[in-house]
Amino acid sequence: MRCFLFLAICLGFSFSVFSQSDQLARNFFDQGEYEKALQIYQELYEKNPANMTFFEGMVGALQQLEEFDQAEKLLFQRLNNSANNPSILIELGHNFELQNNAERAKQFYEEALKSLAGRPNYAYSIARSFERYNLLDYAASAYEQAMEMNTDKNYNLQLARIYGEQGKIEKMFSNYLDLIEDDMKFYSIANREFNRYISEDASSEGNTIFRKLLLKRSQENPSLLYNEMLSWLFIQQKDFGKAFAQERAIYKRGEKNLQGILNLAVMAKNAEDYEAAEEIIAYAIEESPSPTFNLRGRHFQLGLKEKTVSGKELEKLEQEYRSLLEEYGYTSETLDIQVDLANFMAFRLDKKQEAVALLKNLSKSNLNEFEQAKVKMATADILVMQEKFNEALIFYSQVQHLVKNNELSQEARFKVAKTSYFKGDFEWAQTQLKVLKSSTSQLIANDALELSLLISDNSIEDSTQAALKQYARADLLAFQEKPTQAITVLDSVLTGHKGEKIEDEALYKQAKLFEKEQDFEKAAGNYHKIIELHGKDILADNANYFLAELYANQLNQPEKAKEFYEQIIFNFADSIYFVDARKKFRILRGDNLE
Repeated sequence: MRCFLFLAICLGFSFSVFSQSDQLARNFFDQGEYEKALQIYQELYEKNPANMTFFEGMVGALQQLEEFDQAEKLLFQRLNNSANNPSILIELGHNFELQNNAERAKQFYEEALKSLAGRPNYAYSIARSFERYNLLDYAASAYEQAMEMNTDKNYNLQLARIYGEQGKIEKMFSNYLDLIEDDMKFYSIANREFNRYISEDASSEGNTIFRKLLLKRSQENPSLLYNEMLSWLFIQQKDFGKAFAQERAIYKRGEKNLQGILNLAVMAKNAEDYEAAEEIIAYAIEESPSPTFNLRGRHFQLGLKEKTVSGKELEKLEQEYRSLLEEYGYTSETLDIQVDLANFMAFRLDKKQEAVALLKNLSKSNLNEFEQAKVKMATADILVMQEKFNEALIFYSQVQHLVKNNELSQEARFKVAKTSYFKGDFEWAQTQLKVLKSSTSQLIANDALELSLLISDNSIEDSTQAALKQYARADLLAFQEKPTQAITVLDSVLTGHKGEKIEDEALYKQAKLFEKEQDFEKAAGNYHKIIELHGKDILADNANYFLAELYANQLNQPEKAKEFYEQIIFNFADSIYFVDARKKFRILRGDNLE
């Protein structure tokens, strides 16, 4: 037993010494001290000649020292002593390539590939050796030959990666699809790679190749997989009509599950494609026998109508809300519909008192804490609209206590900050925003950062914060759905604080209000001023993009629209509007995006 223990201690000590020496050699190699590295690797190799790491380190150090003859000698010795391991042939080829002897290098590379005929099991190690020196054509050839010789071998994953690096996009897509066909466990890996080559731009090379490949495969093999992949592609391109056609085919041929169609309707709504969203949800309602689903679907439809109706249609929409509630009852099941009705009444119909009464009556129902929080949040929003700030702040605080550690609680804290900002209490607003800038919700964190920068940027030069107070007043008026009054206040900001930090913010907010009022010429004028006076500031890409949108969609001047889309393409490559601008520029230029 003692002998065994002594032997184990000796072996452990020996391994530790080897490991430390190997690390030291690597450090010398990385620092360019190749002679010191060579000396250590030689000593290690003499003690353990079977260790490939020590051997490769020794050869690598010799090559860095341009001792190519010695490296060649060692490689041939290794080749003879290892039953002609084909990987050594690649090392020999590389040794000649380092000497700019491409012809001799090629001979050894070709010999390594030929050796596969008798040794297909060496395919992986040979290909990896080629990849090590970025010899991708040879690596791909090794995998391809091995699969031809042995159909049980599957190197599609390795080949797909190599094809991607080579820029052979169609072959890469094809290999990943082959993998998914064989085993769906590769779907997430493949989808990550697809995302690298697919964009919103339907005319891009990756999108075009992938679409044609999927359509061809779908015709040859009508598998649901290809409908799913086509739907995914069309969603990336925000072409929800085409995605719906695929989801409908999946629904009809699959397990009659409407979840994919529902998800698509929500995505279309979020992308502001309300027409597509309405078509999709109408189909889902028609197909579903469930009363609960019918309620949710019709509620969704009312939300879509809110985005598009105006004038006398608003009163009609209120009646549609009430009819749905009469049909299903004023219960906890219809809580979200009641909250949405209250918001609609307050913000679109100016029926604030009735809306607050509806919500306060709803809060007396038997609701759980989360439901109570939702009702109180909606109530507080309307109180802010009525400029009952202190009462609103109480409600927002109650929300935070009801749903601690929930995203709704963080949203309530942000609204506390926003309400304080509306009041002109910028110091307290900043206190709240400081906490929220590290929010787990990226959206809330971004909003908090944006408001915090607005306050801090416009407090440095103006200790009285006069311009910021006026701007906050305009912001409140916009929240209260009083765009004309907000525009007037912003005129005062622009007149009284010309050239100050707040100018571009005021011009931009006023431009968006002009658009809401359909005064598109004035909106365009503001965007032009931002570009002229603040062309290198943070809102410059927004101004260029939305000016292009106005010229394209409202002012019927496509040539001018092209000019400003082009500004985004050439001067704002990191803008969130870049992909959209490029796509729309190509459409205006007459490119075929199919």
